[in-house]
Amino acid sequence: MVTVWENIKLWTKLLLTSAVLLYLLLFVYNNSGQPVKFWWWFERTPETSVFFLTAGAFFAGVVMTILVRTLWKTLRQIRHMQDRSRSDRLEREVADMKSKAARLQTRPEVDPTKSRII
Repeated sequence: MVTVWENIKLWTKLLLTSAVLLYLLLFVYNNSGQPVKFWWWFERTPETSVFFLTAGAFFAGVVMTILVRTLWKTLRQIRHMQDRSRSDRLEREVADMKSKAARLQTRPEVDPTKSRII
């Protein structure tokens, strides 16, 4: 059985969605006929509608956001690879030092009580 709160939640969502959709339709209708000159390079100012200018700016922002995010991820991966190669190199150096230390010949321990002076 549907509770009162679930009904309120459903109708609130429906009203908010309808309000946003109505606003979008009004925005497109009112701005699609408004001409605007858009400068994008010297002596190049095409005339377009406010709607297309806004949509173009939105999509340009989306593309720039994706590019910046990709750049940050790439830089983070490069730093991670540098840290990993540095730690691998240090581990190899420590392993080499340990293997060299194991190969060193040690002198037999001399018991001072048994040593003879000739």
